[in-house]
Amino acid sequence: MASNFFAALSRMKYIERWALMRSSRPENLSEHSLETAVIAHALATIGNVRLGKALDADRAAVIALFHDASEIITGDMPTPVKYYNDEIRTAYKDVERVAEDRLLSKLPEDLRPVYEDLFRAPDSSSGAAPDPEHYLRRLVKAADKISALIKCIEEETTGNTEFRTAKASIGTALEEYASSLPEVRIFLAEFLPAYGHTLDELS
Repeated sequence: MASNFFAALSRMKYIERWALMRSSRPENLSEHSLETAVIAHALATIGNVRLGKALDADRAAVIALFHDASEIITGDMPTPVKYYNDEIRTAYKDVERVAEDRLLSKLPEDLRPVYEDLFRAPDSSSGAAPDPEHYLRRLVKAADKISALIKCIEEETTGNTEFRTAKASIGTALEEYASSLPEVRIFLAEFLPAYGHTLDELS
């Protein structure tokens, strides 16, 4: 029986991010997901090489590729709306869950558990989530924030001040991540400064 799961995923390139913001260059969900995957892989690799951990960097990258897949159905809800209060935040989480269910239902039954495992973190409150998995998913969330910060930096270098407030709030969130995730602190110190450089400077 034909499945349209992967065809649906391919439409991530049509989901535009930062819907309420004036951007010098639009960013779509496919671009953001790839960048988040690259950064998540880097964070896990830093943990392994620099900090002696045994993190699954490949898994971090794949989780990141799918981390916003539900937005194919929901679209990208602006952060100020999504996190306006606890009631809206909880309601949006429910909507995301329904959207994920709808996407996963498009898969053949034998493949579905594999992708459900990537879409959803185990419930850590029940003790079902092993510490390495929980830590890995926190790195993916931090990578998501770093990708958003990079977008703010890129807009700032074009002279666009529209992202000034977003940059500040994302920076604050990343400081919190860096306080408990040394991989994030290392990435921000060593690799973030090059973003926004010209091609000549990068060469």
